[in-house]
Amino acid sequence: MGTEERAPGRLRVAVAAPLSEENGARILALEPRIDLVVDQALLPPMRWPADFAGDPTWHRTSDQQRAYEAALDSAEALYGIPDADPAALARTVRFNRRLRWVHTMAAGGGSQVKAAHLTADELDRVLFTTSAGVHGQPLAEFAVFGVLGGAKGLPRLMRGQRDHEWGGRWTMRQVSEQTVLVLGLGGIGRVVARKLDALGARIIGTSRHGAGVEGVHEVVPLDRIVEVASTVDAVVNTLPGTAATEHLLDKRFFDALRPGATLVNVGRGSVVDEAALIEALDSGRVGFAALDVFETEPLPTHSPLWDHDHVLVSPHTAALSTAEDRLIAELFAANATRFLDGESLLNRVNTVEFY
Repeated sequence: MGTEERAPGRLRVAVAAPLSEENGARILALEPRIDLVVDQALLPPMRWPADFAGDPTWHRTSDQQRAYEAALDSAEALYGIPDADPAALARTVRFNRRLRWVHTMAAGGGSQVKAAHLTADELDRVLFTTSAGVHGQPLAEFAVFGVLGGAKGLPRLMRGQRDHEWGGRWTMRQVSEQTVLVLGLGGIGRVVARKLDALGARIIGTSRHGAGVEGVHEVVPLDRIVEVASTVDAVVNTLPGTAATEHLLDKRFFDALRPGATLVNVGRGSVVDEAALIEALDSGRVGFAALDVFETEPLPTHSPLWDHDHVLVSPHTAALSTAEDRLIAELFAANATRFLDGESLLNRVNTVEFY
């Protein structure tokens, strides 16, 4: 463990993930009580915005790795999971006994924490937070795009254009006349609901607590989704991947859907039973699926989803925006203020279900 002592009223933060100098300065401007430990030479270059794993061809020398780990082991808080690697997170938590807080770059950072296989004592000692919320707007726009794509017959339009087939006129469905089931009313689901409500859709949302949300006309518990499936024209999943949500959308659910329904997934791929989805697509029970996440990523080349006429494959990129790095830095600074002031942190990871 590092020998540095904590300065009273300050927070020593080691930067474990790529952070631009501009955003580092932004964090310090927003919370001047942070002592930021960062060495750009020890961090992998980003290939695109929010590429927190960095260029996989880049490697540290043995001296650089020792310096990187020494910085991590000197801090009370980490900005990012070291090298986006659960094993590196476990090493740091176990070696650095002063560590009290780790902020993950991903909205679903709980899965990385789970994969670190930390002990109950370690999970009790260290707080973990995620970047949930910063992706709400771009993911909600993709969700609206998917619902519109299903309503307007995007697969038919693309097929006709590909085949140079005029095909005559045909009616398109109107989102304003549709009922949409939004699974999960957290940071992403709430934005999805508001945007679809603004288009005139009737929104059914799911919530553990049954609390009302702006733009949501009806709230049901997750155990009632099969019951309401026959009444909906589209389904948007924003749920995290947990033991409770794994294959929540299964054959029973798809069989209950209104024929031709649209499915959009911007939550976690594990929520959808892909074998059941493919069967539903083949039968026409699902008329269009816009998928940004999958059970296995990257999506295997042999997956039937790649070539299905009624599927749009997005390579887990719908959340990415040029503002993401800045928004995460601002969220971290806000949470650092809360940490220093003894307040509860935003986006704490549930270390039982890891979301």
